[in-house]
Amino acid sequence: MHGTTVLCVRKESKVVLIADGQITMGDHVLKHTARKTRRLYSDKVVAGFAGSTADAISLFERFEGKLQEHSGNLQKAAVELAKEWRKDRALRHLEALLIVADAKGTFVLSGNGDVIEPDDGLCAIGSGGIYALAAARALLKHAKLPIKELALEAMRIASEICIYSNANFTVEEI
Repeated sequence: MHGTTVLCVRKESKVVLIADGQITMGDHVLKHTARKTRRLYSDKVVAGFAGSTADAISLFERFEGKLQEHSGNLQKAAVELAKEWRKDRALRHLEALLIVADAKGTFVLSGNGDVIEPDDGLCAIGSGGIYALAAARALLKHAKLPIKELALEAMRIASEICIYSNANFTVEEI
């Protein structure tokens, strides 16, 4: 997936999910202030996407349905969405990646059936994801920043490197 950067940082009992606001089509920028993050399940879950916006919105709606169905159990909802996404004829053509997190867990979901829980509480998706992830890991190891400031700085670094990402961030915290 290219065209965005979404980063999730977990430190102690706090979670920050942050995304840039740039939408590109081909070689030009269409929008600078897109919102690629959502709060779900009575604000207990945060989610962010990379990929097609329409596909991601459809996945957000389905994921929130899975959260309702499984009484807010993030892991069960994530697994069930990934299974449905992979098996359903219409859904399997959706082009997006999701990061979902609550107070206890973080997962990256894909249409291949992937439900990946990061080892270190950090994950990122999108074209600038690898830059944001590397910066967040370095900052977590070598800086004494509050979690929100750490996430913002990692995203600033990524936005300076990735041409498909900007510095208009939306931030969700749990």
